[in-house]
Order: sequence, then structure tokens, then C-alpha cells
Amino acid sequence: MKIAFSPCPNDTFVFHAWVHNLIPGAPKLDVSYADIDITNNWASKTGSPSHDILKISYAALPWVLDEYALIPCGGALGRGCGPLLLTGSSEDSAENPVDPSFLSGRKVAVPSERSTAYLLFRLWAAQNVPGGFGEIIVMPFDQIMPAVRDGEVDAGLVIHEARFTYPSYGLNLMTDLGSWWEADTGLPIPLGAIIARRSLDLDQITAWTQASVEYAWAHPEASRDYVLSHAQEMDTAVVDAHIDLYVNSFTGNLGDDGYAAVSALLTRAADEGLVPRIDPAKLR
Repeated sequence: MKIAFSPCPNDTFVFHAWVHNLIPGAPKLDVSYADIDITNNWASKTGSPSHDILKISYAALPWVLDEYALIPCGGALGRGCGPLLLTGSSEDSAENPVDPSFLSGRKVAVPSERSTAYLLFRLWAAQNVPGGFGEIIVMPFDQIMPAVRDGEVDAGLVIHEARFTYPSYGLNLMTDLGSWWEADTGLPIPLGAIIARRSLDLDQITAWTQASVEYAWAHPEASRDYVLSHAQEMDTAVVDAHIDLYVNSFTGNLGDDGYAAVSALLTRAADEGLVPRIDPAKLR
């Protein structure tokens, strides 16, 4: 069975047991490790899909729900874990790089145009950036902070362990988009979804995924070498903080709050013309 997910600690932690044949009855996995922008594009390709299971952004769901179903576990959704909008230090003392008006006409780097981070940014910017931002530049998430630091872009939308490491790049926090979303809606932030081809036994895939999550929680040290071998940030304290934040109760089961958050995000985005409108029944 072919699966694609990112090399980030939360994904490798979640799928360690299944990848290493520790789940009874589960098929052997052929794993592709790829940035979220790549997996989003893989999932939305027309014709016969090349992967059976993928980790994608929740924001990419509207383009793939005919071919793929949302698996209610294994993904990343929670509170206090949203993307951050960062800026560098302005040389012009008249400008405040943490004031949203700073973004008017500016270049902003994002990890994917079909990412939850980008949707949240667009929804926030519509309320907070007079005149709108300028150019959007898509780049791998681990290249965004260096690009902001080096002045290649004016601001960057960051995810994953960047939440813990951005101060070391000398960057400024303009806004925590997760906190904005939670204050505005009262709902958790839907970040990464696990999807599987609808032609497969979805109940069985759900059971295997849940078993892998439960194994990870029961044996947290078993995956340590595997997680560290793929982590972009090798500091073990950062890796542990990453897992603690992104692997939570919603990873075990989306539940009603999780589904409500996904529906709210995609409905708002569709109202703004940012994504195709979905049939909510296809989420379950």
C-alpha cells in the first residue's frame, strides 16, 4: 500500500508503528516522504491516483473529495498550534513590521497555496491588510524563515517547528493565525488531514491508523530514532515539543469539534471564493 506524508516529527511519530510492521494484519507500506505542497498536488492530480493514503492540508480537501475520503484520525488539528506570520526587521524606522498595514503590496512566502496556513492568512488579511498584500511566493516551509531573514521576501507564513525556532532567525511575530482563528470561531485549527482512496476499505484503514497512533502513545521512545532521522530540526527538545503540540486527542479521533472546525474553515473559504464549495456529507 502506497502512502505519502511529510518527514515532520508528528507524521513520523504517528506512522512509525505501521511503517515498521508493528500493527497486526496491516499491509506493508511503501512510503514517500514529501513536503505538504507536494502531497497536496499529488492528491489533486486527475486520473488514477499514485498513492493510496496521503497526508495533505485540510485546505486541499475540496479538490480531492470525489476520489479520496477523510480518515478521522492520524492528522493534525488542535489549539495553540496554528501558523505564524513573521517579518524581518525593517530598515525604515517609519515602518512597523508587526503592524498588518506593513504587508500592503509586499511579498509574502507561503508553504502551499492549498494549505490551511494560506487559507487562514487570506481570511485574516481580508480583515486586516488595507489595500491587500502583494506577491505570494510558494516555497518549502523550511526555506521560508531564511528567506525572510535575508530580505528575499517581506513576510513569511510558517508552520511546524518554526513556531519554536523563529526567534533564532531574528524574526518578528506579526500574528499567530491560530490564535486569531480560535478567538474568532471558538474552534480548533484544522491543519493536516489523512485521506485514503474511496475504493479501499476505509474502516480498516481507519483502524490501522488508530492502532498506529495508539502504539505511538504507548511506546513513545520506540519511534525516537526514526523520527530524528527524518526531522528537519534535530534538537530533541524541539522535536518533543513538536510532537506534544501536534499529536493530540484530535489525532486519535476528530470528533464533533474536529469536523465542525473543518466544515467552518472550508465554508468560510468557499464564501470568499478561495476553494470550491463542498458537500459536508462527504467529510464523514
